[in-house]
Amino acid sequence: MTARIIDGKEVAAKLRATLAARIATLPFAPGLRVVRVGDDPASGVYVRNKDKAAKTAGFDSATLQLPESTSEAELLALVEQLNNDPAVDGILVQLPLPKQINAQRVLETIDPAKDVDGFHAVNAGRLATGQKGLVPCTPKGVMHLLAEAGTSLAGARAVVLGRSNIVGKPMAALLLAADATVTVVHSRTRDLAAECRRAEVLIAAVGKPEMVKGDWIAEGATVIDVGINRLPDGRLVGDVAFNEAIGHAGAITPVPGGVGPMTIACLLENTLEAALGRRGVAG
Repeated sequence: MTARIIDGKEVAAKLRATLAARIATLPFAPGLRVVRVGDDPASGVYVRNKDKAAKTAGFDSATLQLPESTSEAELLALVEQLNNDPAVDGILVQLPLPKQINAQRVLETIDPAKDVDGFHAVNAGRLATGQKGLVPCTPKGVMHLLAEAGTSLAGARAVVLGRSNIVGKPMAALLLAADATVTVVHSRTRDLAAECRRAEVLIAAVGKPEMVKGDWIAEGATVIDVGINRLPDGRLVGDVAFNEAIGHAGAITPVPGGVGPMTIACLLENTLEAALGRRGVAG
């Protein structure tokens, strides 16, 4: 068996085209503001890609660049300014932040209605209790990819490897909402490989390069690799040993070119949803 490759670039391009077509019918351009503090190189590439994708799809997008020395009070004041700006529908504060700034305090200051990253406790609570809210972009992108792969989730055994607030926990909630039977595994799980082997759908989001070996994967399983890790030789790899996994999985995402493009596309989807919600317009 050789796994079918789920092309995240293609799925993301289709989603961005759908969003652009919807925006073209609106009398306004949804406003997205990305706040970046300092000059972390990886963040810089990501922010530029976000801005380019947003503008191409018809969003009113801008990046607000602040110096590394910015104080927490200064950043909080900017967030409050954006909260009160009627032209701004979505606010994203790029992580990581410098050590003098409490990231959680900043994220909790963002208006939940403009929290397009979906990290605010209000949106996390809405997701956990099955209410409508803004969903973290990466897990939302994974759900798009599972739909594209034609993976049936109702009753399926799904395993989420990783328990972060950004991916693991919201991912489990989304899978539960889709009627999957969900197990969350992590560094303290006994016999991790055996738990992964039980999965019909395996979501790897642990941040350890090629941790999931081929023999951890059930024959025919759908594998979504959220991890992106740079090796000493410069190569980017996921949390799954891809070359081993393709001999077991039925469908799998590559790294790069799998989940990554979907995260940006879903940020734009969230921004459009926020804009429509704030104006009381049906989506």
